[in-house]
Amino acid sequence: MTTTSITNVIPDTKLAREAHDILREFSTDLLYNHSNRVYLFASEQGRQQQLRFDAELLYVSAAFHDMGLLSEYSSEAERFEVDGANAARQFLTAHGIAAETAQTAWEAIALHTTPGITQYMKPEVALLFTGVGLDVLGEGFDAFPEALREQIVAEYPRENFKEGIVTAFFGGFAHKPASTWGTVKADVCERYIPGYKSPNFCDLIANSPFPNSTS
Repeated sequence: MTTTSITNVIPDTKLAREAHDILREFSTDLLYNHSNRVYLFASEQGRQQQLRFDAELLYVSAAFHDMGLLSEYSSEAERFEVDGANAARQFLTAHGIAAETAQTAWEAIALHTTPGITQYMKPEVALLFTGVGLDVLGEGFDAFPEALREQIVAEYPRENFKEGIVTAFFGGFAHKPASTWGTVKADVCERYIPGYKSPNFCDLIANSPFPNSTS
């Protein structure tokens, strides 16, 4: 990746263009810019690590990774990550992409908020996670080339991003806060829903209907 043109880095294929158009049509400006930054960050991280990855598949994964936050793709009870993953798999299989390849995109999206696992999986899965981590949490900020980072942000701005992304998260699962249990997104529900407290795992064990054995 060079610092002269980031537009050439986004795959210019029919599949990638259609994914882009879906993202542009249904997404907000905030999520559109975020998703493109995620891809550009992830692809550069892959280049730095000398990973062999499918750029087209990574772009589709980035384009769909937050689609589950949008009403058009949101289910009644599934995690938003799963909603986005399901949409990406349906999109890919409808275009004749092999089931195994579509499954890789599904895993990348479904696990993009789950730490400690993706680094042991396929490059596209690992890179989507690190691309999201850089844009949302600043993970790897100092390791990423500054000039390239500034160019990416100039092309896809982070206007009110820190505040806006949390609002976007909450808007995507406010109707199904239980879907966030056991994930980092439970923090968002606790912050925005008065009196809401995510179930405590220790309490769930203690209150399980399955009794201990008696001696």
